[in-house]
Amino acid sequence: TELENQTNTIVFFLLGFSEDPELEPVLFGLFLFTYLVTVLGNLLIILAISTDSHLHTPMYLFLSNLSFTDICFSTVTVPKILGNLQRQSKAISFTGCLIQLSFVLLFAGMENFLLAAMAYDRYVAICNPLHYTIIMKPHFCLLMVLVSLCISIMDALLHGLMILRLSFCTDFEIPHFFCELDQVIKLACSDTLINNILVYVVTSTLGGVPLLGIIFSYFKIMSSILRRKSAGGRYKAFSTCGSHLSVVSLFYGTAFGVYISSAVTKSYWKTSVASLMYTVVPPMLNPFIYSLRNRDMKEALRKLI
Repeated sequence: TELENQTNTIVFFLLGFSEDPELEPVLFGLFLFTYLVTVLGNLLIILAISTDSHLHTPMYLFLSNLSFTDICFSTVTVPKILGNLQRQSKAISFTGCLIQLSFVLLFAGMENFLLAAMAYDRYVAICNPLHYTIIMKPHFCLLMVLVSLCISIMDALLHGLMILRLSFCTDFEIPHFFCELDQVIKLACSDTLINNILVYVVTSTLGGVPLLGIIFSYFKIMSSILRRKSAGGRYKAFSTCGSHLSVVSLFYGTAFGVYISSAVTKSYWKTSVASLMYTVVPPMLNPFIYSLRNRDMKEALRKLI
């Protein structure tokens, strides 16, 4: 009964970026443009890969899943921002906030695991090219995607259920443009020790292990490339990794930027801008990075268009 009352009565308020009404139309146009570019760009990547038989390889299977994840990641946050700016309302129900929070965790987790899977794919392709087709079989790649999805769903459910055990009393203002896990936990008036421990342990594990896998893969890749005598071979190996390395740098760079900014500054505006760089900018730029730096993708997109 207490849980039902909490979910039915609590309304959070997303403070967003600005209190200035004159700035809201500019922000609305900016977010709308960003969202349309993200959706259209990633849809083009998915369509190009699905229609070109030359791209039915493990790397492009992971890339199409990454593009789908990017669309979902943006869809979880940006339409709500647009709705709030249009209605000039900052309210979000407890249930809506919990759903948004869970989906943000789900798709951020998927992005994290998919980038690690793509790094492993590049490692096998460059360091063990003769065994590539044996190791990276289609059912193994599909299994990697499904395992990533299952772990991300369990992570989102775990944090969502742990939020339900908290009580919220008087402060319902979230200093953010979406329901971010840490910010929601900070608003609780009950004991949040278990929640905070869980956030640190799970984030360190599910974020740290894939990142270490990526670092190890690229360490082995760089070692293998530098041992090659042919300049053409080195260039080809670097070019196949360049786009993925750019996406990895963008995703983890902005994520660390959010963490550092939230630890250093108390300004919610600065923290929101840093989080924007993490949740909205990478999904928008990923299609450009892959299409501009990848000859096969450019050819597939040319055929599609």
